[in-house]
Amino acid sequence: MQNLWQFFIRHFSWFLFLFLEVISGVLLFRYNSYQGSVWISSANGVAGGVYKWQANIEQYFSLAKANEELTKRNLEMEQQLVNLQRLYSEKTKDTTALERAELQKLSQFELIPAKVVSNSVSRPDNLITIDKGLADGVKPDMGVACGNGIVGVVYLASTHYAVVIPALNASSRISCVIRNRGYFGYLTWYGGDPSVAYVEDIPRHAKFYRGDWVETSGYSSIFPRGVSVGKIETVYNSRDGLSYRLKIRLSTDFGCLRDVCVINDSKVAERLRLQQAATDSLLRTH
Repeated sequence: MQNLWQFFIRHFSWFLFLFLEVISGVLLFRYNSYQGSVWISSANGVAGGVYKWQANIEQYFSLAKANEELTKRNLEMEQQLVNLQRLYSEKTKDTTALERAELQKLSQFELIPAKVVSNSVSRPDNLITIDKGLADGVKPDMGVACGNGIVGVVYLASTHYAVVIPALNASSRISCVIRNRGYFGYLTWYGGDPSVAYVEDIPRHAKFYRGDWVETSGYSSIFPRGVSVGKIETVYNSRDGLSYRLKIRLSTDFGCLRDVCVINDSKVAERLRLQQAATDSLLRTH
C-alpha cells in the first residue's frame, strides 16, 4: 500500500495533467455544438468499425456450420435429382415393381454431417478420420458421402470419432452401376492418381459410352442407389478378356475433402441379419 502511495505521489503531476485534459475535453465537446457534432460523428464511425469487425469474426466462425449444412443439402439435392430422373423414366418407359421399390428406399436414409479431421491420399491403405462417432449414431459399415459423391465406408467407430475406409484404399470394393444402363461392377483403386479409380467386371455385352456417369448400385446395404461415383474416361479389356475394365474420373476430390455425411439406413441391421441367416442356412445344408 505504501509503495502504491509513493508511486501516486511521484507521478502526481501526470495524473493531474490527465485529469485536467479530460475535464477540458468534456467542457469543449459538451458546450460547443460544432466540436460536439465532430465528436459524435467520430465516435459513431469508430463504433461502426468495431461492430463491423465483430460481425465479420462471428460470420467467419459460423462458416463451419454453414459448410456442414451445404454438404448435407448438396447430397440431398443430388438424391432428389436422381429421384426425378427415375420418375421421368417410369412415365416414359415400362419399369418393374422392383425398380419402383428401389426408388422408395431413398427416402429412408438419415444423413449425419461430419468433418474430416485426418486424411491421406498417397498410400495404398489410405484412411479418413471424422469427428462423429457412436454418440452421434455413426456405426461400422455405414456409407460416407459428400456433396460431390461417394467417400467410403465406416470401418471403426469410437464414442466421438470414426475411421473410414475411403474409395482410395486397396481393400475397398464398392458396388457400382453405369447410370441409365444397368450394368454393374465393383469400384477398386490401385494407388497412384487419387482422382481416378477402376470399375471391374463390366460384362462384354454391355452398351455404354465414354462420359457416362457411374453411380452406386444399391445392391449392398451400405449405399443407396444413385450416389455419384464418377465419369467413364477410358475402357479396357479385363486381364482374362471376359469383361471390361473402366477407368473412372472420380467425382469426389479427396485431396480437399472437409465436410462429409454418414448415411444411416434404419433398415440396414435387418438386412444384415437376413443376409447372415441365409448364409448360415446355406452353410448348414452343405
